[in-house]
Amino acid sequence: MKILKTIFTLLLVSLFTISCSSDDGTNGTNGVDGQPGATGATGTANVIYSAWLTAPVAAAETVDGTSGMSTSLVVPELTDDILSKGTVLVYVSFGSGTFSLPYTSTAGGFVNTITAVSTLKKIKLFRFRHDQGGTVNLPTSLSWRYILIPGGVAAATSKTAKLDYSKMSYQEVCAHFNIQQ
Repeated sequence: MKILKTIFTLLLVSLFTISCSSDDGTNGTNGVDGQPGATGATGTANVIYSAWLTAPVAAAETVDGTSGMSTSLVVPELTDDILSKGTVLVYVSFGSGTFSLPYTSTAGGFVNTITAVSTLKKIKLFRFRHDQGGTVNLPTSLSWRYILIPGGVAAATSKTAKLDYSKMSYQEVCAHFNIQQ
């Protein structure tokens, strides 16, 4: 009798479970599902970018014990929040193309690097020779552009990794944020 009660109980539980499945009805409202809308244009999502700028005349300066030439761009939109949570990209453009900073080249027969140092409301452009044998000028004929990408919400997991904009080319960044080149 005990075995019969156990079998009967299992049969009732099985029937109850099967009869309560969600597969026997329609979900949502009755009617035809709506069609998905067209994909919208990529927006700039609060991204700030400058026009192509000419920097003031450079002057000799020593930064962290390295002699070089420097000048600065005034960037009123460069806030503490962007400095601490966002991304600052700087590009230089001249006859042979557009390049992200830091940019290393051979000018005047010497290997040198142009780099950008971002501080509150200012981006310092600094050019130094690798051999520390003097300086290489930062001519006013160079054009500069900055792109400020405010920080968003921190990623919850490594699966939602943030794009590294500094590893993207100028053209890729412009395409991603719909920036006119």
